[in-house]
Amino acid sequence: MADITPIPDHPALEIRGSQKVICVGDLHVGLESEMRARGVHVPSQTHRMERELTELSQGRDRVVLLGDVKNKVPGSTAQEHAELPRFFRSLQRNYSEVDVVRGNHDTNIEDFLPTGVNVHPSTGFRIDDVGFAHGHTWPSPEVMSASTLVIGHNHPTIALEDSLGNISKEPCWVRLKVREGTLKRYVEVPNEIIMVPAFNRNLGGSPVNLSRGKLLGPLFSEGFVDVSEGRVYLTDGIYLGTIGSLMVQSTSRVRTLPHRSRPDY
Repeated sequence: MADITPIPDHPALEIRGSQKVICVGDLHVGLESEMRARGVHVPSQTHRMERELTELSQGRDRVVLLGDVKNKVPGSTAQEHAELPRFFRSLQRNYSEVDVVRGNHDTNIEDFLPTGVNVHPSTGFRIDDVGFAHGHTWPSPEVMSASTLVIGHNHPTIALEDSLGNISKEPCWVRLKVREGTLKRYVEVPNEIIMVPAFNRNLGGSPVNLSRGKLLGPLFSEGFVDVSEGRVYLTDGIYLGTIGSLMVQSTSRVRTLPHRSRPDY
């Protein structure tokens, strides 16, 4: 049984089994180019993500990117052409294996990848008893038979409402269970589904606890997962409660909380 642990103050999972694996999702390289086209000028996060994954590579063998590595669909931006090849060459220098699960934004992703990067279909793949999928399509039966399924796609955040009705949101982890009685599609299902926050800090997040909100992907739209019982954790490891116990009504006054500094562990 693999040991799966969120790394404090990083939107990254560590999986310890036959290999030591780092898993991140939703990098959306090229996002900042799209934002500039809309008049919003922010620095690219690609070099920061590269440095962060280099730091996390110490003592670890493999890195899994859970889809939406690139941003623009259809087509590609000049930013993607300039930054993605260098980014992957850096990963290959620091990890013995680099895996990409195809996300819904990853059309022609192979054009940017150096030889040796493992590209997996959107239905996912497994390492030992852990399955990996982006989350926008049904995972394969093989992936769903793993003990734990790790997905991205939703960029989960938690909306926090104060006494004045102001709402802040922070990236979060969500740990979910498959709803009982929904086994018709699969013979076996995972014991737990872990939804990872977006690795690119420039991405907006979707609050998982809005009363009228919906999570994306067939696992949620088809009622396969009991969302209300999903357990929510901040990226510094604080457990907040279940989604059902944290519901808020609207996000008409939203602000993004500043990035938390690393806690002492």
